[in-house]
Amino acid sequence: MKAIWTKTLNRQDEEVSIQVRYLPKANHIEQTEIGSWIDLYTYEEVTIKQGEQKYINLGIAMKLPDGYEAILAPRSSTFKNWGILQTNSIGVIDSTYCGNNDIWMFPAHATKTITIPAGTRICQFRIQKEQPTINFETVDSLNTVDRGGLGSTGV
Repeated sequence: MKAIWTKTLNRQDEEVSIQVRYLPKANHIEQTEIGSWIDLYTYEEVTIKQGEQKYINLGIAMKLPDGYEAILAPRSSTFKNWGILQTNSIGVIDSTYCGNNDIWMFPAHATKTITIPAGTRICQFRIQKEQPTINFETVDSLNTVDRGGLGSTGV
Protein backbone atom coordinates (compact mmCIF):
# COMPACT_ATOMS: atom_id res chain seq x y z
CA MET A 1 0.00 0.00 0.00
CA LYS A 2 1.31 3.43 -0.91
CA ALA A 3 0.21 6.69 0.65
CA ILE A 4 1.19 10.23 -0.14
CA TRP A 5 1.89 12.32 2.92
CA THR A 6 2.26 16.08 2.80
CA LYS A 7 4.21 17.92 5.50
CA THR A 8 4.32 21.67 5.87
CA LEU A 9 7.90 22.76 6.52
CA ASN A 10 8.37 25.21 9.39
CA ARG A 11 4.62 25.83 9.35
CA GLN A 12 5.09 28.22 6.44
CA ASP A 13 3.72 28.08 2.93
CA GLU A 14 6.25 25.58 1.58
CA GLU A 15 4.94 22.02 1.36
CA VAL A 16 6.56 18.81 0.23
CA SER A 17 5.11 15.40 -0.46
CA ILE A 18 6.62 12.18 0.82
CA GLN A 19 5.67 8.83 -0.65
CA VAL A 20 5.23 6.25 2.11
CA ARG A 21 5.08 2.48 1.64
CA TYR A 22 3.55 0.75 4.67
CA LEU A 23 4.11 -2.90 5.47
CA PRO A 24 0.81 -4.76 6.03
CA LYS A 25 -0.92 -3.60 9.23
CA ALA A 26 1.75 -0.97 9.98
CA ASN A 27 0.65 2.13 11.86
CA HIS A 28 0.17 5.12 9.58
CA ILE A 29 2.11 8.26 10.36
CA GLU A 30 0.70 11.75 10.59
CA GLN A 31 1.88 15.23 11.33
CA THR A 32 0.36 16.84 14.40
CA GLU A 33 -0.25 20.50 15.11
CA ILE A 34 2.13 20.41 18.10
CA GLY A 35 5.84 20.18 17.29
CA SER A 36 7.55 19.44 14.02
CA TRP A 37 8.72 15.86 14.67
CA ILE A 38 6.63 12.91 13.45
CA ASP A 39 6.27 9.79 15.60
CA LEU A 40 7.19 6.36 14.25
CA TYR A 41 5.91 3.04 15.60
CA THR A 42 7.22 -0.45 16.21
CA TYR A 43 5.97 -2.69 13.42
CA GLU A 44 5.93 -5.90 15.44
CA GLU A 45 6.41 -6.95 19.02
CA VAL A 46 10.10 -7.07 19.85
CA THR A 47 11.98 -8.51 22.83
CA ILE A 48 15.49 -7.25 23.53
CA LYS A 49 17.62 -8.74 26.29
CA GLN A 50 19.68 -6.57 28.61
CA GLY A 51 22.92 -5.55 26.89
CA GLU A 52 21.68 -6.64 23.46
CA GLN A 53 21.47 -4.47 20.36
CA LYS A 54 18.70 -4.95 17.83
CA TYR A 55 17.15 -3.14 14.89
CA ILE A 56 13.49 -2.38 15.60
CA ASN A 57 11.42 -2.56 12.41
CA LEU A 58 9.31 0.60 11.92
CA GLY A 59 7.15 -0.90 9.15
CA ILE A 60 7.66 1.85 6.58
CA ALA A 61 9.77 2.83 3.61
CA MET A 62 9.72 6.40 2.30
CA LYS A 63 10.79 8.33 -0.75
CA LEU A 64 11.99 11.70 0.56
CA PRO A 65 11.93 14.70 -1.75
CA ASP A 66 15.12 15.36 -3.70
CA GLY A 67 17.42 17.58 -1.68
CA TYR A 68 16.07 16.47 1.72
CA GLU A 69 17.19 14.04 4.39
CA ALA A 70 15.50 12.68 7.51
CA ILE A 71 16.82 12.80 11.07
CA LEU A 72 15.68 9.90 13.27
CA ALA A 73 15.86 10.21 17.08
CA PRO A 74 14.29 8.54 20.11
CA ARG A 75 11.16 10.08 21.61
CA SER A 76 11.81 11.79 24.93
CA SER A 77 9.93 9.00 26.74
CA THR A 78 11.66 6.07 25.02
CA PHE A 79 14.35 5.52 27.65
CA LYS A 80 12.00 6.18 30.58
CA ASN A 81 9.36 3.75 29.30
CA TRP A 82 11.51 1.03 27.74
CA GLY A 83 15.10 1.38 28.94
CA ILE A 84 16.50 1.46 25.42
CA LEU A 85 18.97 3.87 23.81
CA GLN A 86 19.50 4.60 20.13
CA THR A 87 22.88 3.04 19.39
CA ASN A 88 24.11 5.73 17.03
CA SER A 89 22.60 8.74 18.88
CA ILE A 90 20.68 9.91 15.82
CA GLY A 91 20.00 8.38 12.46
CA VAL A 92 20.43 10.16 9.15
CA ILE A 93 18.42 8.84 6.22
CA ASP A 94 19.24 10.46 2.90
CA SER A 95 17.01 10.64 -0.14
CA THR A 96 18.76 7.71 -1.87
CA TYR A 97 17.42 5.26 0.77
CA CYS A 98 14.10 5.06 -1.02
CA GLY A 99 13.48 1.56 -2.38
CA ASN A 100 10.48 -0.61 -1.56
CA ASN A 101 12.66 -2.75 0.69
CA ASP A 102 14.55 0.14 2.32
CA ILE A 103 12.55 -0.31 5.52
CA TRP A 104 13.27 2.22 8.25
CA MET A 105 14.69 0.73 11.44
CA PHE A 106 15.46 2.02 14.92
CA PRO A 107 18.85 0.72 16.20
CA ALA A 108 18.34 0.02 19.91
CA HIS A 109 20.52 -0.98 22.87
CA ALA A 110 18.64 -2.43 25.86
CA THR A 111 19.69 -1.48 29.39
CA LYS A 112 17.22 -4.09 30.71
CA THR A 113 15.32 -7.02 29.21
CA ILE A 114 12.15 -5.64 27.69
CA THR A 115 9.31 -6.60 25.36
CA ILE A 116 7.87 -3.71 23.35
CA PRO A 117 4.42 -4.25 21.82
CA ALA A 118 3.69 -3.67 18.14
CA GLY A 119 2.33 -0.19 17.49
CA THR A 120 4.38 1.52 20.22
CA ARG A 121 5.57 5.05 19.48
CA ILE A 122 9.31 4.49 19.82
CA CYS A 123 11.08 7.22 17.85
CA GLN A 124 10.48 10.30 15.76
CA PHE A 125 11.78 11.96 12.63
CA ARG A 126 11.82 15.24 10.80
CA ILE A 127 13.13 16.25 7.40
CA GLN A 128 15.59 18.97 6.56
CA LYS A 129 17.33 20.26 3.49
CA GLU A 130 20.59 18.51 2.69
CA GLN A 131 23.82 20.37 3.28
CA PRO A 132 24.99 22.45 0.31
CA THR A 133 28.30 21.82 -1.44
CA ILE A 134 31.11 23.15 0.75
CA ASN A 135 34.51 24.31 -0.46
CA PHE A 136 37.20 24.08 2.22
CA GLU A 137 39.94 26.70 2.14
CA THR A 138 43.25 25.95 3.86
CA VAL A 139 44.66 28.96 5.75
CA ASP A 140 47.58 29.59 8.12
CA SER A 141 45.43 31.63 10.52
CA LEU A 142 41.72 32.16 11.08
CA ASN A 143 42.40 35.74 12.19
CA THR A 144 40.01 35.53 15.14
CA VAL A 145 40.33 35.39 18.94
CA ASP A 146 40.31 32.00 20.70
CA ARG A 147 37.13 31.43 22.71
CA GLY A 148 38.78 29.47 25.52
CA GLY A 149 38.74 25.82 24.57
CA LEU A 150 36.17 23.03 24.73
CA GLY A 151 33.43 23.49 27.31
CA SER A 152 34.10 27.22 27.56
CA THR A 153 31.88 30.14 26.75
CA GLY A 154 34.97 32.29 26.69
CA VAL A 155 34.33 33.86 30.10
